[in-house]
Amino acid sequence: MAFHQYLIQDTVSVSAAVKAIDEGGKKVVFCLRDGRLSGCFTDGDMRRYILRDGDMHKPVSRAMNPAPIAFAFSREEEAREFIRDSGAVAVPVVNERNEVIKILFRGDDASIVRILPESVPLVVMAGGKGTRLYPFTKILPKPLIPIGETPILDRILDRFGQYGVRDVYLVLNHRRNMIKAYYNEMCPPYNICFVDEERPLGTGGGLSLLKGEINGTFFLSNCDCLLDTDYLCIYEYHKSHGNAMTMVVAAKNMGLPYGVVDLDARGNLQAIREKPEYSFLVNTGIYVMEPKVMDFIKKDERIDIPELAKRLMAAGRKVGGYPITEKSWLDMGQFSEMKTMVKELGI
Repeated sequence: MAFHQYLIQDTVSVSAAVKAIDEGGKKVVFCLRDGRLSGCFTDGDMRRYILRDGDMHKPVSRAMNPAPIAFAFSREEEAREFIRDSGAVAVPVVNERNEVIKILFRGDDASIVRILPESVPLVVMAGGKGTRLYPFTKILPKPLIPIGETPILDRILDRFGQYGVRDVYLVLNHRRNMIKAYYNEMCPPYNICFVDEERPLGTGGGLSLLKGEINGTFFLSNCDCLLDTDYLCIYEYHKSHGNAMTMVVAAKNMGLPYGVVDLDARGNLQAIREKPEYSFLVNTGIYVMEPKVMDFIKKDERIDIPELAKRLMAAGRKVGGYPITEKSWLDMGQFSEMKTMVKELGI
């Protein structure tokens, strides 16, 4: 495997380093200074940097691990054993000048299976009309729209299923009988409970129908997004921070194709920034929640998750964010995004 794509200069911005992680697809890049290994930068380093209010435009040297584990060429077999025993994603091999001459990656056959606690269920809000995907959704409900040959909802359940989730609650409204018929026919390896909304209750109101049904920590997901990240890490982060709600957020970079002009109060030119790039944290539509959040929703109340989050914070309950890289999140809410999802999944 070519390894130069996993090497960056430690002077590049954190934003550029995150982009390199996404392009490499291995959740890690190694940083160089004057051609020599100076650090490593992972999606975990990105998360810690963002959570301490780090500026994404500053050099990655401020966010990287400056003391990465590396092995000399003569110790390559020892490096391979280290990867197997530690579960490390990758380890650089260096020469006597500390120049990276090879990167050893953990193979798929050595992947560590990480399982969520048995009691963690999944709630999927699958009742929307999917108007942005019309005319597809004139025929099929959005959860059954295929990505390749597999409905998006199946792909969502399979991702969570890889981490041991078996209890699933589907909150249904639009074309719900079609969704029920599909899963009754398929006999999936999950315990699926169908929860009917008699009228649309928004992205969060359907939780009012689950009061008394779920008594522990649970995941909540929209029915149009996939994550390529460690779901157990999200769960452990949520629990260790004592959050009532944890929102999974993606670090997204957006560039303007124009020069941005700053003027003072008199209309005098202050600065021109040519095609600037901005970094944002955007809501992916996947959350971890405690059952007490349901106490903040009235019976059959229409409410969206952002408003529910505000209620929790106003009541002094903790609402947190778990940052992931941009390409760790795939969304199919619009046609253009659906095409991107198909491409990224290699279908």
